Amino acid sequence: MTTALEKPRRLLPRWRDYGRPRELVVRYLLLFLVLGITVGPLVWQFLASLKSTSEDVFGADATLLPRDPTLRAYREVFSQVPVATYIRNSMIVVILSITSQLLFSTTAGYMLSKPGWKGRKAVWVVLVASMMFPFESIMVSLFLSIRDLGLVDSVVGVWLPGFVGAINVLLMRGAFLAVPREIEDSGMLDGANEWQRFRYLYLPSAWGAIMVVVVNTFISAWDDFLWPLIVLRSEDHMTLTLGLSRLQSSSFGYDTRVVMAGSVISVVPVLVLFVITQRWFYRGVSAGAVKL
Repeated sequence: MTTALEKPRRLLPRWRDYGRPRELVVRYLLLFLVLGITVGPLVWQFLASLKSTSEDVFGADATLLPRDPTLRAYREVFSQVPVATYIRNSMIVVILSITSQLLFSTTAGYMLSKPGWKGRKAVWVVLVASMMFPFESIMVSLFLSIRDLGLVDSVVGVWLPGFVGAINVLLMRGAFLAVPREIEDSGMLDGANEWQRFRYLYLPSAWGAIMVVVVNTFISAWDDFLWPLIVLRSEDHMTLTLGLSRLQSSSFGYDTRVVMAGSVISVVPVLVLFVITQRWFYRGVSAGAVKL
């Protein structure tokens, strides 16, 4: 029971709860600096794509905001290149990549989280070692393998080298290791077999890590440029990132505004996916880091 002499409890946080005012100002300045570096180029591209032909994109007379906004550049993109075909091909690659990544990374991560079987450490070492080699070091051998399989100039040839990633396997392993052992013991007492424990106990507990795998796979498959450039030949099989790069060729009458519009079109699906899944994404990153 409070008395009249007692001071009322402060409901609003004090400045010292967040640190000194000077430290708080420095913290926000750094945050705005990072925000400007990461988001600034995308905002500039979008504003430049809205400029008319009478406005300069570069130079001393160029302004950040368009004086006469127009969607002409976006109409030019759809009229110059078959954007719908590119999006279809990219979506095929993305769907195949997400399906194979989820199937193999979850099962492989589950097995690596289980102790007691021979060769577990050897598989772990191979996975970690494979992450040390850059893609450029195996690019030629991958292309020769795809060529021998007859998959050059096909979306399957674009997808196959990335059907599973070591980082996703390790991420799922960390998420499964974070599941308490008592949960599996209770499932075994209830008569659940290995598949049932994996399906109904482990997968729901690793939902956040699964979303991280989905987002990372979507971004890598959607934004990939180098490997499609090597494998694909015909326009009917080009992905969106590779196809939109043709806007920079002189055959289309190079226009910076049109190129910027193409870049914005390619980024929009990634932003939409991240906005939808950001809650599970951040939760999965922290969960997958446990015992990784």
